[in-house]
Parts: sequence; structure tokens; C-alpha cells
Amino acid sequence: MQINLVAVGKRMPAWIETAVKEYSKRLPKNIQFKLIEITPAVRGKNNNVDNYKQKEQENIEAALSPKSIIIALDERGKTINSQQLAEQLQTWNDEQQHISVIIGGADGLSEPLRKKANQIWSLSTMTLPHGLVRVMVVEQIYRAWTITQNHPYHRE
Repeated sequence: MQINLVAVGKRMPAWIETAVKEYSKRLPKNIQFKLIEITPAVRGKNNNVDNYKQKEQENIEAALSPKSIIIALDERGKTINSQQLAEQLQTWNDEQQHISVIIGGADGLSEPLRKKANQIWSLSTMTLPHGLVRVMVVEQIYRAWTITQNHPYHRE
């Protein structure tokens, strides 16, 4: 199974990069995790939010595999718990799926990209720093895997 975390934004603080690397290296060999960073759209005086989202959408779509299941992260999405993610992860693993989890830019995701997503998830109704979301996603993937393995990392 391949899981790509497609994230708009570059130059994250060292602690974020360290945490993402730490959790991704804990994953088993059959779960291949890859972070794909997308350069944010250049902001200017004579542009608008829709143009920024459109440019970022183009770059995100260029990074997606055609066969990928797309999970868009958005504060208005569906909330799932770790156990539900573990069940979903097990299904994806059994079916050897290619998954792309998308973190949008500062202005969020374009509506066409949201509509293209197979699922829209929310990690919180609060707005979270995008770097922290990277860490939360890979940690939850690791946690979900430990649940499927009855590993003591996750406790109810």
C-alpha cells in the first residue's frame, strides 16, 4: 500500500520534519509513506483567493496518481476516530490501494478539488497549523496500524 501526504507548503520547522520522519519510519515495509510538498501559490496585490486555490489545485492534481483514492482534509469534513481509521487502513492494505491525503494551502482547497475527493475528513473543527497537521496525519496512520496489529501503542 502506498500513502502519499500531499501538502501545500514548504520550509517547515525542523521539529515538524523530525516528527514526520520519526512516525513514517515506524511504519511497516508494506505501508510506503511519502510526503509530497507543493509550493504555495504566490500571493500578490492583484489576485484573489480563487486564483490561489486554482493554482494550488493544478499543482496538487499533478502530484496525484490517477488510481489514487483521494482524502481531502477540511475542517468541515467528516470526523473519524482512530479505530475507524484502523479499519479503513486495513481495508486499503488488503486491497493494496494507493491513497493520497491532501492538506490544502492557507486558503484551503478549491471546490472542484473537494468534489474530486473520494472522502473529506476533518481532524478538528478548529483551524490547525498545516505543519502540525502533517505530524497528526502520519501519527494517526501509525496509530491505526498499531491498532490492526494489537500493538500496545494505542490504548482505549
